[in-house]
Amino acid sequence: MKAPRGLDKALFQKLVAGEWIERYQNLLIIGPTGVGKSWIACALGHKACRDNRSVLYQRLPRLFDVLALARGDGHHARLLKSLARVELLILDDWGLAPMTAEQRRDLLEIMEDRHGRGSTMVTSQLPVEHWHEIIGDPTLADAILDRLVHNAHRLTLKGVDRGKWEVDVVAEADAPLEALDAVVRGVQRRSGEGAEPDRLNAEAFRGALEAPLATLER
Repeated sequence: MKAPRGLDKALFQKLVAGEWIERYQNLLIIGPTGVGKSWIACALGHKACRDNRSVLYQRLPRLFDVLALARGDGHHARLLKSLARVELLILDDWGLAPMTAEQRRDLLEIMEDRHGRGSTMVTSQLPVEHWHEIIGDPTLADAILDRLVHNAHRLTLKGVDRGKWEVDVVAEADAPLEALDAVVRGVQRRSGEGAEPDRLNAEAFRGALEAPLATLER
């Protein structure tokens, strides 16, 4: 059964439960700007935190910048090892621009290190069938996507107003979704946000999940 706005409600309930993380499976959240991809990713990330799992959120363009700096100061290998240890890695804004050769290599290292050892969640405006061209090199693209896509769940969201979508999700909550709603309210209290549940702020989620990568190297 499909919930409004294209959300597969049965799949969403399973994702909230978190068993996919225990099985080292991945999650791809696809849809146009403004439909709540980051909201879902960060809310699921917070639920994983509450389940005592280690979680890191990064925008992929920012992560590439950090890795480039780490290569220059000698911390590149240590940073890759740290990324490999995280139980759930959230990569937001996948595919905003074509990848450079260095970025392709870094991404392959991350996917290889995490394959069968951790779960990776990706949000993107691009349909999966266009990811080969955004990665660039066909051989590396095959290797990266084989490790990311073949065991991944997919959530594809329609192009509707995010605020209306959030109302639908909260209003139709049943047992698993109520657990997620509790996470949402907890984040709002901790962040000082006074917003009602139908006006959730993705920045509150991201701010609570995004840790300086340097702290992972300790």
